[in-house]
Amino acid sequence: MLLQIIQHTPIWVFGLFLALLWLGLKQTATRQVKFARLAAMALAMVALSLYGTLSAFASLPATVLLWALVAAAVAALVRLLPMDPQTEYDPERQLFTLPGSFQPLLMMMGIFATKYVVGASLAMHPELAGQADFAYGVGAVYGFFSGLFLGRTLRLWQLAQRTQASAREWVRSTPMA
Repeated sequence: MLLQIIQHTPIWVFGLFLALLWLGLKQTATRQVKFARLAAMALAMVALSLYGTLSAFASLPATVLLWALVAAAVAALVRLLPMDPQTEYDPERQLFTLPGSFQPLLMMMGIFATKYVVGASLAMHPELAGQADFAYGVGAVYGFFSGLFLGRTLRLWQLAQRTQASAREWVRSTPMA
């Protein structure tokens, strides 16, 4: 059965998988990134997650509400977590220095795997699209991953805001020679 699922998978899905794998592996090395690029990646993954929810469960609108509630709750919790001490923001160059991590790769693969498994499940059992327990479970999983991406991005934005405020305060408090 697994072979049949893979054989019936559109070619573009394998391309998407490779692109996400490449993007995720790039993030395992320390890198410098502008906020716009970080936000774009997070929004793309949230959009993929929301699309997965909407496309599969349009007949159960409460699924989208659950997705949003879980995403908001997880994002709020992630914002509170301590950041890797090697994470820095340079206000002059407006660049984040991010230590390498497998976390973004795992989050991307989590959304991809969820979308793939849900797609295969619905192809084999279309009636699942109308079953609330299945839909709500999937919506919650998608919301969880979206919340991780959103919370991580908000946490970095807060770091930038704090760093810029500290830099402005330092300039104000430094006596002019």
